[in-house]
Amino acid sequence: MAQPYLNGVAKVLKPAQLLDKDPAKLSRMMAAMPLLERVLGLLLLLLTLAHASPATPEPCELDEDGVRCVCNFSDPQPDWSSAFLCTGAVDVEFYGGGRSLEHFLKRVDTEADLRQYADVVRSLPWQRLTVGDARVPAPMLFGVLRMLGYSSLKELTLENLEVTGTTLPPLLEATGPDLNTLHLRNVSWATGDAWLGELQQWLKPGLQVLSIAQAHSLNFSCEQVRVFPALATLDLSDNPELGERGLISALCPSKFPALQVLALRNTGMETPSGVCSALAAASVQLEELDLSHNSLRDTAGAPGCDWPSKLNSLNLSFTELEQVPKGLPAVLSVLDLSHNRLDRKPRPDELPKVDKLSLKGNPFLTPEPHSEEYNSGVVTAPVHSSLAVCVSGTLAVLQGVSLFT
Repeated sequence: MAQPYLNGVAKVLKPAQLLDKDPAKLSRMMAAMPLLERVLGLLLLLLTLAHASPATPEPCELDEDGVRCVCNFSDPQPDWSSAFLCTGAVDVEFYGGGRSLEHFLKRVDTEADLRQYADVVRSLPWQRLTVGDARVPAPMLFGVLRMLGYSSLKELTLENLEVTGTTLPPLLEATGPDLNTLHLRNVSWATGDAWLGELQQWLKPGLQVLSIAQAHSLNFSCEQVRVFPALATLDLSDNPELGERGLISALCPSKFPALQVLALRNTGMETPSGVCSALAAASVQLEELDLSHNSLRDTAGAPGCDWPSKLNSLNLSFTELEQVPKGLPAVLSVLDLSHNRLDRKPRPDELPKVDKLSLKGNPFLTPEPHSEEYNSGVVTAPVHSSLAVCVSGTLAVLQGVSLFT
């Protein structure tokens, strides 16, 4: 019953009937609206904040298939009602043009009982939500997570977001969305090092993929971080100030028991052995490790380190290596040494026992296709590690929600 009703609201009512730029008039209109229409209007009003390309004629655009909807609001008096176009989309993007939502706090009840609106939120087909470019109070951010706890949302991206202030601990019944993927890019938090533990309280425990780029702090307060029981992929790429010491702080010991894939592209890593020591300190048993796009150096004579026993794929491409580093895992399925500064073909005794080896893009190679073939029968081939999947992605930003009082 709810979905046809919402579709009717989105397609039939005129924008002026849905939202109004005059706050007083908007309040009177909302009070007169039917329950479903009013709740949906408030949800979308608090979620639509954006910057737009000057070439975009309308604030919101829905693709021909009705799957992807993008809203960009940069006008000083944006037409918020255009957001109703997105009620039937699966992939939804809202951007906010650097707007602050502080003024909404006076009219929002962030502790309202949302169970009576659960059917309305469940009717939204949103699977992937991106929200970006806004300054949002923490009570609003966590309020919208409460609301989305009734949705079928699976992937959330927060980008260019400044989270201000603090919020009370979540209510007992206030569990957020059951995400499998969360992307964060350039998100700052007033709570400093405690932000991950605070955010984690509003998410169900099934998160499988977490990527954090351009973070203002990865020195987590590990005692406040709960266990991520299902997290299999952690991407900390594009944090050039992280370094190996920072990695030890970021990999809170015993908090990532299911971790299989770790991406550390462009994170200020210096040596493979230093990364190995950080992994050992955190007791993580990886299967894939991506150290590409770091300036690595060999540390001959450095103390040995025991790599994770399950590690089978190591990406050392684009790391400026002039020779194969010593102390690599003894056995690997995949080793990527492409696009480095190797001026000669590595000898077999310099390499781990490896099934697939990539050496393309190094100076010693010639264009002939057979120049990458070993007498041993091992052929060097391009390696496309699964760590390259949705890593430096757009992380976006969720804005506030709840009910106007």
